[in-house]
Amino acid sequence: MNHWLFFSIMAGLCWGTYVPLVQQGIAGLRGNSLGSFLCVGVAYFLIAVLFPLFMFFVAGEAKPAWNAYGISFATLAGVAGALGALFVVFANRHANQLAAAATLEGATDPVNYRLYIAPVIFALAPVLNTLISMVWHPSARDADFLIFGLKHAPGWKFYLGIVLTGLGAALVLYSKEETEAAAKKPGAQASVVPSGKA
Repeated sequence: MNHWLFFSIMAGLCWGTYVPLVQQGIAGLRGNSLGSFLCVGVAYFLIAVLFPLFMFFVAGEAKPAWNAYGISFATLAGVAGALGALFVVFANRHANQLAAAATLEGATDPVNYRLYIAPVIFALAPVLNTLISMVWHPSARDADFLIFGLKHAPGWKFYLGIVLTGLGAALVLYSKEETEAAAKKPGAQASVVPSGKA
């Protein structure tokens, strides 16, 4: 059974909807970005703390062999995840502030930088993940986690992937801007066919 594939797809769906959900949460909390981050923290606690405890002590899941090495890196992963969530919140806050400032200065069509946030994140993350995995080869032993080096030179697909990742992000950004510009043109609403009518 390809359970790994199912869970990988589910993770992609969750992370893919994360930024839009955070943005909507900020809007629903009347622009309070830290309030949205607090709600994210509550969700992290419920899912990432209570769920493992339930699995360990109620469902009979095997308990970890706790040690400083494993705890350190697992905690650093949590720190990276939490900081990433915080940076998403701050990115949205500053994007909204720029739009508000431009409006106060008389701009009739301020740049909506919020549209750029998710494409930048999800274009950078896979490239960085791949680069780190290429040069960092830690073992499970305490003394052997600082093992760096390029064991195998990447093939042409790697470099093509980096180019396509950047190109894909650029196309997403351009497409969003193009769609919004077309929607704001006079008469654009008139061309929309109401639901259920031809």
